[in-house]
Amino acid sequence: MQEHKKRILLHTCCAPCASYVIELLKPDYDITLFFYNPNIEPEDEYIKRKNELSKLLLIVNSSQESSQIKLLNNEYDNDIFETAVLPYHNQPEGGERCTECFRIRLYETAKRAKAEKYDIFTSTLSVSPHKNAKLLNKIGQSAANEYKIDYLEADFKKKDGYLHSIKLTKEYNLYRQSYCGCNNSKLINQRNNSK
Repeated sequence: MQEHKKRILLHTCCAPCASYVIELLKPDYDITLFFYNPNIEPEDEYIKRKNELSKLLLIVNSSQESSQIKLLNNEYDNDIFETAVLPYHNQPEGGERCTECFRIRLYETAKRAKAEKYDIFTSTLSVSPHKNAKLLNKIGQSAANEYKIDYLEADFKKKDGYLHSIKLTKEYNLYRQSYCGCNNSKLINQRNNSK
C-alpha cells in the first residue's frame, strides 16, 4: 500500500534552482510549484523564467509514473515589489531590500498554501549560494506562524545542492539567468562582470 505523501507548495524562483529541489523532495512530497516573483524585471525576463519552469516540468513529469508536479503562478505585478522596497533601493545586495523581497514571496506562498489546503510550504531560494538560508528560514517560519501552516526549513545548497542544480541545468538545457531578479541585482551583476 502506497503511503500518502504530504502536499507541499514549493515557492520557485527559477527552473535551475527548482531542478535540484524537485529531485530532492519528490520521493517524500506531492509537489506543486508556485512561481511568485514580483521582483523580476523586466516583464519579458519574468515570462522567460516562467516558460523555462514549464519546460522543466515537461521534462520531469515525462519521466514520472506517479503523481505529476503542477505549477501555480500569479500574474506579473512588479509594483508590489517596487513599493515594498522603495526605502531600500540604495542598500547593498543581501541587505534590507533582499530581506523584504524574501518576506513578500514567502508570505504570499504561506497565504496561498493555507488557502488551497496544502500541508506544508517552502522555497527553492536557499539553493543559491548567494541566499542566506538562516534568514529565509526565519522569515518562512514567521509566515507559517501567521498563516498557521507548516514550513519546511531547508538549506538546499548543502550537500552540493547548488552544484547539482548546475549539472541538471546543463543536462536539461535550461536558461540560467545572470541576476537574481530586480534591477539592483542586475546592475550589481553587470558591475561585477565588468571588473
